[in-house]
Amino acid sequence: MKRILLKLSGEALAGQKKTGFDEAVVTEVAKQVKILLDEGIQIGIVIGGGNFWRGKTSKNIDRIKADQIGMLATIMNCLYVSAIFRSQGMMTSILTPFACGEFTEMFSKERANKYFAYNMVVFFAGGIGHPYFSTDTSTVLRAIEIDADMILLAKAVDGVYDCDPKYHPNARKYLEISIQEIIDRKLKLVDLTASILCMENKMEMIVFGLNEKNSIVNAAHGIVTGTRVTVK
Repeated sequence: MKRILLKLSGEALAGQKKTGFDEAVVTEVAKQVKILLDEGIQIGIVIGGGNFWRGKTSKNIDRIKADQIGMLATIMNCLYVSAIFRSQGMMTSILTPFACGEFTEMFSKERANKYFAYNMVVFFAGGIGHPYFSTDTSTVLRAIEIDADMILLAKAVDGVYDCDPKYHPNARKYLEISIQEIIDRKLKLVDLTASILCMENKMEMIVFGLNEKNSIVNAAHGIVTGTRVTVK
């Protein structure tokens, strides 16, 4: 693969703390990404905001405002993770779909491609800039826009299961499954909008547990210990 879009779970980055950041976890992510960057793989990153905010769980806040808070949570995550990446010797850029002063730059495909050419890790923060769309959707959309070869989906759970393994100890993990089957079985790996975008644009995913040793490097090298999601 020449270019990948890595989606990091905000909750996974929080580690055992559950909220905020676990610096050891983030540093390990940075070290793995640098290995891939040094191999010549171009890397874009989207980070969820679940370690700070999940708007759908609030019944007292307007959905639009809740989603806006979530967008800001993803920007905070990218600012932090980008800084850790820089401490590990990488150059980074953070692109958002709306102006954030001098914190970020406005997203465009041309700008992203320019930074990829400079061997920079490009963070895509702020979702797509509109409410009612999750970071699942922004992940797939950005992957399509930048012509990524594949999405690597790093989660707190190590793959796609037929039911939630947190509550069902006998849950069965799929080694490979189509995005159509995920939709049909309502497995909720990503939301429906993101699933349809993947299916229509033939964007495959590899789903794996972030906390597994060398999980990002292995996934990028085609060593799948989680689940490969096909679009055939």
